[in-house]
Amino acid sequence: MLFDFFPSRRLTWYLGKTFLSRIVAVLAMLVLVLMMLDLLGTSGDILAVPGNTQADVLRYVGWRLPQLVAQFLPYSVLLATIITLLALNQNSEVTAMKAAGMSAHQILAPLLLTAGLLSLSSFLFNELVVTRATAQLAAWEANDFGPIPDDPTVRGNVYLNDGPDILLAATAAGRGAATVLTGVTFYDRDDELMIRRRILADSARYTGAGWRLENPRIFEVDTAAAARPVPSMVVAPGLTPGRLDLRPVNPDAEPIGVLSESIAMLDAAGRDTSELRGRWWHKISGPLAALLMPLLGAVAGFGLARSGGLFVRAIIGMALGFAYFVVDNAALAMGSFGGYSPLLSAWAPFVLFALIGETVLIRTEE
Repeated sequence: MLFDFFPSRRLTWYLGKTFLSRIVAVLAMLVLVLMMLDLLGTSGDILAVPGNTQADVLRYVGWRLPQLVAQFLPYSVLLATIITLLALNQNSEVTAMKAAGMSAHQILAPLLLTAGLLSLSSFLFNELVVTRATAQLAAWEANDFGPIPDDPTVRGNVYLNDGPDILLAATAAGRGAATVLTGVTFYDRDDELMIRRRILADSARYTGAGWRLENPRIFEVDTAAAARPVPSMVVAPGLTPGRLDLRPVNPDAEPIGVLSESIAMLDAAGRDTSELRGRWWHKISGPLAALLMPLLGAVAGFGLARSGGLFVRAIIGMALGFAYFVVDNAALAMGSFGGYSPLLSAWAPFVLFALIGETVLIRTEE
């Protein structure tokens, strides 16, 4: 038996099914259009790489689609809420339900239930599919759409400091003392951070006392002489392989459990993890945006259709929904800069707009 908060079983099923079909239709339309626009600017870069074919474009689509679905699901729920409630109002179905004694909250209950199930599905989809697709796509883009190295320990574009000196490497493979750098550039700088010499090397290995460069070529800035080859040499004694293991963390590419481990590792190394902690919390609060959208868009479904104010109500509902996304992104940015605590930056917009939506619904309809 349903709780009094819900209408009858048949009406709950009717409203939920209608709402879900609109969400799927809107989401499919948005994702299809955005994917086509994305391919207009990306397919040329993919096919420009020697050896890439149409299959690689389809591989890009397979990795990009989950990101678009996860990103635009809340927008789809908002637009579907407005479309569904406007249609119900235009057909006098809202009037009939209110004449039967149903409150605005009871009319919205099936929509909220559907949105809640979508929020849970979105969280699981993000953890199991989107993170993996994001990691694979990021690795492919970092390699300029070329072949992705089979070794999962390979990292690209390494940049590290040893005091005033800078060590750059095109790739780093392996872990710990077995780490090998390739395409190495070392900048020897003085205390005023002025470059004294630049050293190029084919590769570098850790010796315990620094990094031994293979086939180094030295360019002296003071003399501006041509680069001269020298025997192998050791540089950056203060730079240990453990520094390389503290890779930049992409929170969108790591499930919540792996991200927790990355945050703990960075905390142990004394790094600032405020931004990552905010993104950790947002992995939970972000999918709940779908649950919030029926409440924010509900203002579009009430009021008399013949009064001519439905269009204004639809605009208000859309404005409330899009304002949430603006505030949510701004709060995450403030959390990244340390203006808000990680918990506050992730949850404050959700709580604030839940109260705003509930207040608008009560003041206008209840």
